Amino acid sequence: MAAYKRLIQEYKDLTINPPEGLAAGPVNEDNLFIWEAYIMGPPDTDYENGVFTAVLTFPTDYPLNPPKMKFTSEMFHPNVYPNGEVCISILHPPGDDPNHYESSVERWSPVQSVEKILLSVVSMLSEPNIESPANIEAARMWRDNKKQFGEKVRITVKKTLELI
Repeated sequence: MAAYKRLIQEYKDLTINPPEGLAAGPVNEDNLFIWEAYIMGPPDTDYENGVFTAVLTFPTDYPLNPPKMKFTSEMFHPNVYPNGEVCISILHPPGDDPNHYESSVERWSPVQSVEKILLSVVSMLSEPNIESPANIEAARMWRDNKKQFGEKVRITVKKTLELI
């Protein structure tokens, strides 16, 4: 019941005061544990003008544990697995990292919110973490050939706009 109440409140907050370039809410009112999100590509990046869709799936013990996030539109990014799953610290379970890569303060905590997740994803689009990539090909291309990376991302942007 706590998760349900929290999700209703977060949905209200996002509806009343939506962050620029972001929209999110339940796919349907019968199940508040599955949300769809729309993320505008950040300005001055290769993702600019893209409209990317994703699904957030919340656990029943939310906010004690983070949701999972997966892009449903095509996404080419070092921190997004080829299947669309987003890999950023804020979505990792709370506590110490078993691999000792992240500190516990970088990982999920119940004070986080859907808005903070989405803002973190926008930040991730602007500044990927290539030290811990989910998509090795994208990380290599970002590091070794940014021109080619940009061209590939701009094709993806055109697909999100149904221009290709």
